[in-house]
Amino acid sequence: MKVRSTLTALALVVAPGVAVLGTATDAFAVTKISNATATQMFRDAGITWSSSGGCSDRNNSTCTSFDQLNLTTAQGAVTLKHASGCALNITGGTETGHASGTYSHWNGYKLDYGKNTCVTNYIKNNFTYSGLRGDGYPMWTAASGNVYADEGTHWDALYYSCGGC
Repeated sequence: MKVRSTLTALALVVAPGVAVLGTATDAFAVTKISNATATQMFRDAGITWSSSGGCSDRNNSTCTSFDQLNLTTAQGAVTLKHASGCALNITGGTETGHASGTYSHWNGYKLDYGKNTCVTNYIKNNFTYSGLRGDGYPMWTAASGNVYADEGTHWDALYYSCGGC
């Protein structure tokens, strides 16, 4: 049996702005996309985005960046937009300044959405209330396993899958 280094990452460029990343021991690979690829996907779906700093620098917490976003996270946003028919504005992406962890904004699993009545009603009427998150915020879980936490001023969405794309 040949031992493979877990320190060596495999990077396969699939298309401009899209890469598949993983290690030899990963059960599955995560597809990362560029800011340009994500913004085009969102633009095509009618999803808007904004940042308090009016920028997209991943290393600036006042920006909203999609650099290194998981493809399934972007697809999950598009699925939510199409399924709900609601206006959807992304206010947080992969930029620094969010909580850390495996399934974090920085690692491409989360997006924040500005709250509006349409999105709130859609989430609460179509997903299952699943209790309080560790920080006390209420959560709703979609059939896909994706989790939406009501953080008061915005929705924090955690995407494990594209949500039926």
